[in-house]
Amino acid sequence: MNAIVALCHFCELHGPRTLFCTEVLHSPLPQGAGSGDISGQNEQAEEEEGGIQMSSRIRSHSPAEGASADSSSPGPKKSDMCEASGCRSLAGGHPGYVSHDKETSIKYVSHQHPNHPQLFSIVRQACVRSLSCEVCPGREGPIFFGDEQHGFVFSHTFFIKDSLARGFQRWYSIITIMMDRIYLINSWPFLLGKIRGIIDELQGKALKVFEAEQYGCPQRAQRMNTAFTPFLHQRNGNAARSLTSLTNDENLWACLHTSFAWLLKACGSRLTEKLLEGAPTEDTLVQMEKLADLKEESEGWDGSEEEEKPSSQPDVVEGQELSKCSPETSLMPDCNSWNVAHRRLSVFRSLRHMRQVLGASAFRMLAWHVLMGNQVIWKARDMDLVQSAFDVLRTMLPIGCVRIIPYSDQYEEAYRCNFLGLSPHVQIPSHILSSEFAVLVEVRAATRSSLYPALFDDEQSLNKYEFVVTSGSPVAADRVGPTILNKIEAALTNQNLSVDVVDQCLVCLKEEWMNKVKVLFKFTKVDSRPKEDTQKLLSILGAAEEDNVKLLKFWMTGLSKTYKSHLMSTVRSPTSSESRN
Repeated sequence: MNAIVALCHFCELHGPRTLFCTEVLHSPLPQGAGSGDISGQNEQAEEEEGGIQMSSRIRSHSPAEGASADSSSPGPKKSDMCEASGCRSLAGGHPGYVSHDKETSIKYVSHQHPNHPQLFSIVRQACVRSLSCEVCPGREGPIFFGDEQHGFVFSHTFFIKDSLARGFQRWYSIITIMMDRIYLINSWPFLLGKIRGIIDELQGKALKVFEAEQYGCPQRAQRMNTAFTPFLHQRNGNAARSLTSLTNDENLWACLHTSFAWLLKACGSRLTEKLLEGAPTEDTLVQMEKLADLKEESEGWDGSEEEEKPSSQPDVVEGQELSKCSPETSLMPDCNSWNVAHRRLSVFRSLRHMRQVLGASAFRMLAWHVLMGNQVIWKARDMDLVQSAFDVLRTMLPIGCVRIIPYSDQYEEAYRCNFLGLSPHVQIPSHILSSEFAVLVEVRAATRSSLYPALFDDEQSLNKYEFVVTSGSPVAADRVGPTILNKIEAALTNQNLSVDVVDQCLVCLKEEWMNKVKVLFKFTKVDSRPKEDTQKLLSILGAAEEDNVKLLKFWMTGLSKTYKSHLMSTVRSPTSSESRN
């Protein structure tokens, strides 16, 4: 994450001061910051946290890091520093800390002030604002401020106990500065939790030191017994103590470097960019809603065992399915590997494959019933074959229009499913067989004379079956049919288009017609327009034919709840109502 994390302190002599900051370097360390590593001096402290190798390295001391009075660095002069290091974190001559992220080749550098003059100015201004004007109620807690020019800041102010300070506490803040406002706002919960943990640790250490000092020499009683001299004790040289003294932790700055470096890496890793080309499709919205519903159901169970459902009520979920297998299937021996491998080949791989197997006329009849929302019934012994057929056919419909029972031992009504798989011995009611709102596909064993010579050819893996497609309302060959069906058949017959390209064509066609469904839903359900206006709209949409109207009405049931609720909550303005009247 391209940001800077800094610890700031309000000094009663000098005002807001930056004590310690950690920044990210994506390029080699600047001159004087990493070009002069001196090996063999001090101990190398290696730590691992969050995948970063932390090393306290000795670097050559550059003028930018110095604190001499004649230094040309952007940092404060020595005359502005507290004598007891209240405004200083690292001692003069300390090279600072560097962490190397081996995965990304990024370096995390910590020192008292940024070396770059522009960054120093940005951090300095953020420090002053965090400890002066930009303060939340109570003077302790998180706040967000900033602008495009000086960056945006997440600031968390807090108090540290000090027995020698006015009010027995000193004011600090931890700030995170970056130029990306949206990213910083989205990281608010993460930063708040992690920074709050760092603050709690600092306050806990300081509280122990404060209680020990108060027990040995109570300052409150001593001050009450002395003359009241406001600010005199500070002006006489009783300067603020350093944070290491208040917490009694000599390794405080090394620990803060580790925490700040991990914070920058973790905050940058938790959010990733994802390319979204346009608004989410209706299928995406429906999938999100179904996942949310399933999550609610799982939470509602509270760990209780789900009651076993009777076989007469197969499980159905819109857009999903739960197989209902017969006992004989579950007892199938695994030793016959040749049959298992052969059965895996006996499946439909795509719509083009199904059209080649069924034939053009039978496939058109089946596809017409699928698009119209009629019940599609498959009778076969091979459950894998039925499942593959449904997986292929469902690609022609929006997810919200798909209700599947992949295999059942009894007939299920059309309101429960529009795709139904049955075993061969199941009796189908006669009124269903003669209905114009259902189509039956019977999978029979092919006679020996009709078998293809190439029994194991991949293209003819289903030649051992004979497919009989029947319906009470067969689609005439000369019937125009819905427009989308004609476009689907044109894509399937075009051999220049691969299967993947055909799949993308299906996605585009479905989204095109779902947009027409949205317009029709808004026009008829929300605005309640008369039939004459609706007919004119259908003509404009290019869907005035009977089959197209039936398709739009069926696909209207597949609209997401989010879209429907959004439209139904929209109130027409009085001006639009008066203009129609």
